[in-house]
This record gives sequence, C-alpha cells and structure tokens, in this order.
Amino acid sequence: MNYREESLKKHYEWRGKIQTLCRVPAENREDLSLAYTPGVAEPCMAIHEDVEKSFELTRRWNTVPVITDGTAVLGLGDIGPEAGMPVMEGKCALFKAYGDVDAYPLCIGSKDTEDIIKTIKLLSGSFGGVNLEDISAPRCFEIETRLKEELDIPVFHDDQHGTAIVVAAALTNALKLADKNISQIKVVINGAGAAGISIGKFLLKLGVTDIIMCDKAGIIVEGDPSLNDAQAKISLVTNRQKRKGTLADAMRGADVFIGVSAPRVVSGDMVRSMAQKPIIFTMANPVPEIDPEEAKAAGAFIVGTGSSQYANQINNVLVFPGLFRGALDVRASAVNDEMMLAAAKGIAEYVGPDKLSREYILPYAFDKQAHKCVAKAVAQAAIESGVSKIYKK
Repeated sequence: MNYREESLKKHYEWRGKIQTLCRVPAENREDLSLAYTPGVAEPCMAIHEDVEKSFELTRRWNTVPVITDGTAVLGLGDIGPEAGMPVMEGKCALFKAYGDVDAYPLCIGSKDTEDIIKTIKLLSGSFGGVNLEDISAPRCFEIETRLKEELDIPVFHDDQHGTAIVVAAALTNALKLADKNISQIKVVINGAGAAGISIGKFLLKLGVTDIIMCDKAGIIVEGDPSLNDAQAKISLVTNRQKRKGTLADAMRGADVFIGVSAPRVVSGDMVRSMAQKPIIFTMANPVPEIDPEEAKAAGAFIVGTGSSQYANQINNVLVFPGLFRGALDVRASAVNDEMMLAAAKGIAEYVGPDKLSREYILPYAFDKQAHKCVAKAVAQAAIESGVSKIYKK
C-alpha cells in the first residue's frame, strides 16, 4: 500500500478524525431544564464557590488539549498551525482509542513564546492537563518550563518526554538481551533538538553515565560558543571527556546509537566501528538515519525505528495515552520525574521474559493492555510522589 496516497484519500473521506458526542439526553423540556437552564445555574455556583468542583461537575477531569504552533510538525518542519491539524487530530484520536481521554486539537497562530504561554494559561481552566506537540526548539523548552511553573495541572511536551520515555523503555529491554549494564555503556545521540536533549537528560536519570550528543556540526562539547542555551546546558552533563569530532568519531566504540535527526547520516562502516552487540535506534521519519537491513548487515544486534513498517517501533504513542490516563485519574497537579520513570518501567516490564526478543523489545502501539499498564504505574507514582490532589500516600 502507498500509505501517503491512501492516507490523503482517507482524509478527504473522513473530513476529520474526531467529533463530539452528547453525553446527556436532550429530548424534552425536562432534559433541557436539567442539562441547561435553569438547572445548570446550580453547578455553576458550586464551581464559583470552589473551582476544584469543576473537575467533578464538568468534563474537565478527562479533557486535554493537543496544542501546537505548527513549527515542528513530524519531519515536515515549520508548515503552520493549520497544516499541523491532521497530526493533532490523529493524536486526539489515539488519546481516545488507547486512554479514553477526551482530547482536542488547538493550533495556535503565533510563534511568539509569550503569546503561546498566555493563550494556554488563559484556556487552562477548561482542561485537566495540557499536551504540547510539535513546537520547535529551543522555544519549546521555555514554553513547557513556564507552564509547569505557572499551572497546577499536568503539562507534558510529548516530543520531548514521550520520546524520551519510550526510548528508555526500549533501551532497558535491549540491554537485557545484550547482557550489558546500563551504567557501563556509551551512548551516542544524534540530533540535539527537543527530542534528543530530553532523551539525554532522561537516560542520565535512568543510570547512563557516558553520553555523547551530536548535531549536524558534530560532537557537542562544553564551551562551544555556537551552542544554543539548551545545548549548552546539556553539554555540562554529557561528553565529560570533552571528545571532539564528527558523528563517525563519536560512534566508534559506542554501545548504543540513538538517532532523532536526519535521513541516511549513518553508514554501515559507522555501525561496524561500534562495540560488540551494538544497539541502533534510528528514528528519523519517514526516512531513518540508516536502513534497518543495512544496519543489521553491518552487525547491529538490535535495531529499532520510528516506523510501523519494521519490528521494534519506538513511538511515543506507547506513552501519552496511558500517562495522561493515570495522571487524570488521580488528578495530578504535574507530571514529574517519578511518573515518567514509572511509565518507562511499565512499558519495559509489560514485555515479559517469555516474549522478549531482538525483534520484540516493546509492546505494539495498538496493545490496549500495555496502555493500561502505563496508566496504573503513572497513577501510583503520582500518589507516592505527592502530586495527586485526591489521593494521599
């Protein structure tokens, strides 16, 4: 099947992937009096007296916006908010299908950081959490940081943390098969944007101690004046030996390559230069950093990609539906490190020893039981870390 042509055809047929449904009867005078005026005045005043009642008397408790400015849509770049809508609708459909979360696409027509922050803050009283999506770096870092500081509902940038969580789960299981200790491996991450930097930070929390970040100019080194603020910060905790050179130099002797960058930047020779049983996660879409078959022919022990066409798809759809389901269920005030680590652990542990193989290191994205496992783990972590508003440890 030509997925591009067929998808365009289907989008013309669908005319949108989500819709709203009425949850209450509206057939007669009594129905209207209860759902609307005059009866609706009573819940309005209850919320006026205690705004937290909005989580009990409206659908706010289960509602999340998927918000973009259209500046980093898939591998397409800055195509504008309207052009980002098909992706946002798709995310909303996945939220409902796998997490039973009511999600709505909001595409903001501004690239101004302050405009975006202000818009989301002004709308936040309508939602139980906020999912940021496809906002370009480095602005995405400030937007997320500010919103986390200024809102009391979960704020999650999926391109950053969703990707980091699923990569961590994949790496956890890959290392089991390769019989390698996470504290002793060398990891190379190519792509120092939102996803790459967040993966690096998260893997450090997971126990990786030796990470080299690369961008199109080569290895990122502390003190390089050409780095942006986010890259400068990550340079302080990665590449502590201050190695310099190209991506090929970085990959020599590495145990793991993680690509969130550009097509065909890795060669078979670069894979052959790595340590024994090299692990290759090549996630550029739609064309990966190296073709999976070429990577295997060069000696890759395990290969994961961002594509559903190959085994071991590493996709954040395994994360966000369950993560928000768990956070909303316990009315979390934030998404913290404990919840994200719990999500990664939940995904990894779902693939039991009897199922784990070089061609199956992650659950399939459409496995609804896997999403329930993530939700349960996240909810428990929220309670234990003290960010649940309704349950105490």
